[in-house]
Amino acid sequence: MVEGYGGQTLVEPLRRVLVRSPARTDFARWREFGWLGEPDLRVAVTQHERLCEVLRSAGAEVLFADEVVEGDPDAIYMCDPAIMSDEGVLVLRPGKEGRRVESSVIAGEMWALGVPVAFEMQAPATAEGGDTMWLDERTLLVGQSYRTNEAGIVALRAAMPAIDVLAFDLPHQHGPLACLHLMSLLSPLDRDLVVAYVPLVPIRLMELLRARGIAIVPVPDEEFGSMGPNVLALAPRVALAVEGNVETRRRMEQAGVEVFVYEGSEISHKGEGGPTCLTRAVLRRT
Repeated sequence: MVEGYGGQTLVEPLRRVLVRSPARTDFARWREFGWLGEPDLRVAVTQHERLCEVLRSAGAEVLFADEVVEGDPDAIYMCDPAIMSDEGVLVLRPGKEGRRVESSVIAGEMWALGVPVAFEMQAPATAEGGDTMWLDERTLLVGQSYRTNEAGIVALRAAMPAIDVLAFDLPHQHGPLACLHLMSLLSPLDRDLVVAYVPLVPIRLMELLRARGIAIVPVPDEEFGSMGPNVLALAPRVALAVEGNVETRRRMEQAGVEVFVYEGSEISHKGEGGPTCLTRAVLRRT
């Protein structure tokens, strides 16, 4: 790992993070992309600025993607077209066809930041960042879903032969038109703690967490749909969550987690993307 990028972890302190402002996002096709409503751009910009303020207050350098990805409102969700490794960025091929243009865009954005491209996924493989989760520096969890296929998982294993890439089948739930990622179900809060909606977590993943001594903060049924499990670790036991999931927040705080919140009516709830979705970590380190 060099100074400006890396960190095969989702819990070490966030030092550099890439985001795309709503002001640089094309929301014209929000209906086609399955958004629940058209974002109010003025409010969306304000909410995104607040999100960035929290990221900065936690010690992160906030970097902005300048290119407007035409016709792609989901481009605000920077997590999905790539994942970060100590060798550089792994550029993915989203399973949602309308988002595939984001792959070349984020490759160029990372290059401009001095981050080498370690891997570029090719057809027929598909994978999205929301279906991946670094459990530790040597273990990457991947959800096989309607957005991430078996060929994508095989490609990730080939790209990182020294890493244990562990795959888990995700539930059908609402079907292929809905977005259910691995990190829709759980997010890490520390090396030994995750927040999760337990009823939908794959059994083998539950067994893995238990075997690794990783405790779970359970999300109540009524807060799963409002992205209770979608929480971004800013540092070990310091987290950012979308405002409104009061019981999940209480349970995280009871587990010793400091929780910051942002209002996400326009940038999160309408597009069903929480703080993990809105950010692409470039550098995490102690």
